[in-house]
Amino acid sequence: MDRAFERTKILTDHLLQSSPSPVQTSLSSNACFNYTLPELSEKYAFDTKEMRRLIDGHHLEVRDRLFGMMSQSKLFNPRVRGGKVFVSPDYNQPMEQQREITLKRIDYLFERGAFKGWLTEQGEEIELRKFASFEVFGTFDHSMGTMLAVHFFLWGGAVQVFGTKHHHDKWLRDTEAHVVKGCFAMSELGHGSNVRGVETVTTYDSNTQEFVINTPCESAQKFWIGGAANHATHAIVFSQLNINGSNQGVHAFIAQIRDADGYLCQNVRIADCGRKIGLNGVDNGRIWFDNVRVPRQNLLNSVADVSADGKYLSSINDPDQRFAAFLAPLTIGRVSIATSTVYISKAGLTIAIRYALTRRAFSLKPNEPEVLLLDYPSYQRRLLPLLAKTYAMSFASHYLKKLFVKRTPQSYKTIHIFSSAFKATFTWNNLHILQECREACGGQGLRTENHVGQWKAEFDVQSTFEGDNNILMQQISKALLAEYVAAKKRKKAFKGLGLEHMNKPCPVIPSQLTSTALRSSQFQMDALCLRERDLLNRFAAEISHYQAKGPSKEHAFNMSYQIAEDLGRAFTDRSIFQAFAEAEATLAASSLKDVLGMVRSLYGLICVEDASFLRYGYLSVENAAAVRSEITKVCGELRPHALALVSSFGIPDAFLSPIAFNWIDANSWSSIQH
Repeated sequence: MDRAFERTKILTDHLLQSSPSPVQTSLSSNACFNYTLPELSEKYAFDTKEMRRLIDGHHLEVRDRLFGMMSQSKLFNPRVRGGKVFVSPDYNQPMEQQREITLKRIDYLFERGAFKGWLTEQGEEIELRKFASFEVFGTFDHSMGTMLAVHFFLWGGAVQVFGTKHHHDKWLRDTEAHVVKGCFAMSELGHGSNVRGVETVTTYDSNTQEFVINTPCESAQKFWIGGAANHATHAIVFSQLNINGSNQGVHAFIAQIRDADGYLCQNVRIADCGRKIGLNGVDNGRIWFDNVRVPRQNLLNSVADVSADGKYLSSINDPDQRFAAFLAPLTIGRVSIATSTVYISKAGLTIAIRYALTRRAFSLKPNEPEVLLLDYPSYQRRLLPLLAKTYAMSFASHYLKKLFVKRTPQSYKTIHIFSSAFKATFTWNNLHILQECREACGGQGLRTENHVGQWKAEFDVQSTFEGDNNILMQQISKALLAEYVAAKKRKKAFKGLGLEHMNKPCPVIPSQLTSTALRSSQFQMDALCLRERDLLNRFAAEISHYQAKGPSKEHAFNMSYQIAEDLGRAFTDRSIFQAFAEAEATLAASSLKDVLGMVRSLYGLICVEDASFLRYGYLSVENAAAVRSEITKVCGELRPHALALVSSFGIPDAFLSPIAFNWIDANSWSSIQH
């Protein structure tokens, strides 16, 4: 008898208080669940250590050493659940305690040399080591990772790139030793993404050779400044510089806000931003400056300076170019956010997929064992495309880091575009991945000890800090349009940003797509290039149309925001896919390459499944249906490799959660007694 009919009959008999149906005699109680380690039944078709070397890319030993360093200290809140030790912050602590323990953990890492050379050494090796370390710290706690990013990447990075030798000698060594605790006072109550519009004003007093920093109105208060509420001793203050009544634009100054004993400096007022939906281990503060005086030497003067007698000096006369040169080096914030976000996606998927390989629900036939969650095609469809997306982000993350550590002044624009694209896309993807993982874990995903639900709140801020994601995507489209206009005007080929495909004949999608074609790297790249090319042409035409009718170029951009966002996503998808395909192409024939090829196929297919392919007519309805059907098939083929693929992320068990392992023992009565 159909199982649904059986249940309906039982319920009907109960409600009508009729005699039990004979069919009920066939029912028997299910045996109690027994947890079985998934490694006992899931086979590995490739070397997971080799896969980890491929997707982590660099400094595996450093990562493992830092994971171990945190696992060994009680400061990192170790607790035993289900016979295993896990470490994670206690998110249920009051905000003040979360902040204090975050600082103690950072001090512990300083004492053990975790940050040696971060600001006093130079070169690609130290910069890649910083990225690897930051990815590990963020996996334990986003608050700790954010505090370190503010101190090293924002405060320390600003001193490095905006300052000159005088500033380096005075500040970097003490910053690396944590004697100076820095913060980054850019955002204001009235201005966030629009840095050029900040309202803080600085003037110069030639009599004392001091700058005078002032908060002229409430909307000019510095807001969301990480580290400012409790701990920071110094701030990089972004302010309009007014010299002899002439505004020279935004500049950066070093201002001391607390003394060595933690007391506020004269004419500095600080208030707490209060409790947030996540990230409560970071002491975000608000700062007002009431004519605060700083020495002339505290202007970070790599781009511009002020002489002792008050003359403004800069080799860049054009204010727009000067502002661009000033902000160009700040991309490290977006690079670090993009690359560290991928690790959280890895951890969330590892937890959800391990749980889905041991948790069962419903039987297909009476008295048969219940089915593993990941054996349901619907579960595979929910989680495995996200796994493919995370692999793709990993390879794109390597590309971005290499681009950054090999940077030159000529490459700043390229880094800005890719870091904006990847930061926006990776952080959006991460929130989607964590939400799906939370739901896939059912009620267990709501518990803070199981991480995935809590991480969603902790990492939500990434979609708006270091640039609002929607604005970043529009910036990408503006940059692509500038490349398009320049190429057409010069009548030269496209070069850079991966736009060389614009020089080739336009790809053609076949009217009928076979399974082999749909999975091929060439078809997928052609489809992504076709979309990007067409949207760039459409965007240029639409901007031209609005410019012919509207009052300004800015108005034309505002009216074209929808196609601008579609173009930004098209550029990003193609760039990520290209990084993935290039990594796959480096591998010799092997089982690892075979599995990675399936993962790449799945990523390419979910990109082509995007609604824009139907919206703009790149795929017929029939071909779109074929893409969807092929995704289901590839998910089924990847199912046997799911455990190996998440194990390849190399995240230690202690940094996952109880439901990734023996969740029955972890929730037993005896575990409560202990």
